[in-house]
Amino acid sequence: MNPSIRALRFGDSPPGLRRMRVIATGLLVAMAGIYVVAGRYVPLYPAAGFVRAFAEAAMVGGLADWFAVTALFRHPLGLPIPHTAIIPRNKDRIATALANFLRDNFLIPRVVARRMRGLDIAGAAGKWLAQPPESSGRLRRGASRMAASLLESLDREQLGGMIRGAVASRIRQTDVAPLMGQALGAAIAQDRHAPLLDGMLRWLAKIIDQNEALIRKMVHERAGAIMRWTGLDETLANAIIDGLYKLVADVAEDPGHPLRAKVEEGLEKLAFDLQFDIPTRMKVEAFKADLLDNPALARWIDGMWEQARAAMLRVARNPDAALTGKLGEALRELGATLQSDPRLAHMINRFVRRAAVGTAADYGDGIVRLVSDTVRGWDAHTLTGRLENAVGQDLQYIRINGTLVGGLVGLGIHTLHVLV
Repeated sequence: MNPSIRALRFGDSPPGLRRMRVIATGLLVAMAGIYVVAGRYVPLYPAAGFVRAFAEAAMVGGLADWFAVTALFRHPLGLPIPHTAIIPRNKDRIATALANFLRDNFLIPRVVARRMRGLDIAGAAGKWLAQPPESSGRLRRGASRMAASLLESLDREQLGGMIRGAVASRIRQTDVAPLMGQALGAAIAQDRHAPLLDGMLRWLAKIIDQNEALIRKMVHERAGAIMRWTGLDETLANAIIDGLYKLVADVAEDPGHPLRAKVEEGLEKLAFDLQFDIPTRMKVEAFKADLLDNPALARWIDGMWEQARAAMLRVARNPDAALTGKLGEALRELGATLQSDPRLAHMINRFVRRAAVGTAADYGDGIVRLVSDTVRGWDAHTLTGRLENAVGQDLQYIRINGTLVGGLVGLGIHTLHVLV
């Protein structure tokens, strides 16, 4: 594991932070040594006074900045000095402030909508898919490794439950009957329902073929004794089966067949009822509710999610392979289409924008509470360690700069004192 990542995870100081601490402290100790040595040579060499003044002021500046930096995270020297150990003492306030910052700047629907309004997600995605830049290979592999690690680290059952709940909740909130009616009506108006009818006819022919024995048995059982004795029941069964085959074939071959017209009339009525007939819509909603309450559907959604998760892992682990072969060709075609079809791009951008706004509206408060509760749940040592590991290296530069700037200020003051 990378030492920096391990440090952030387990609370240890990363190597960079330890190195900067040593440098800052070493510089302070060096100034103290120079101050002592220069003080001995001041009677002999007046110019040593300038060195001594620089070192003296540098010690003051370095010690002041050491105190300020240390006071953020703990009590300097373990002494309970007022207004020190600022972060541990204000852990809950920091959690609230961080959560409010996320909510006010990122998770309010109107803020998300404003930030998303000028983004051309579809155009950027299309350009990248059509011609992935050569320089993006390293970035792509790094992002892929991060995505794979994230997918593998998430709890499968909990995440699957969230996906299942989100899908079921979205379906429950959607009035599917009008959508089905509109889709069926549009298909009929554009004569795109013909393949559906042909498929139904092929299905009927297959049903008849698979149930010939059942038809013969039914005719035999319902025929009189004389018909069975004379074998007419077999002749009647053959005639019925042949008639069914002929009817299906005639309907399939003749677009103007009366039975086909009846079926189309029934489909048109169904499309109308799905949109405007309250009892029909209530039946669809009841069927939808029963379907969503069926454990089999939950297992099906879980299976689909697992397949999607496995596919995403395969792509994440080998992003270069994902851009080759048929999948890569399909992705490049999709990228070209996104760039050349403004209507599709507009639709995708609108969908992404609405999805982001909807996510902020539905889950923004939950995300804010999660951040706040997580930070509140950390003990003071954990919070202090993580924040210090994140920004401590830069804070050590403050100590170094304070030492050097203090020394220069002391040198300037001593020079003015000598000249005046």
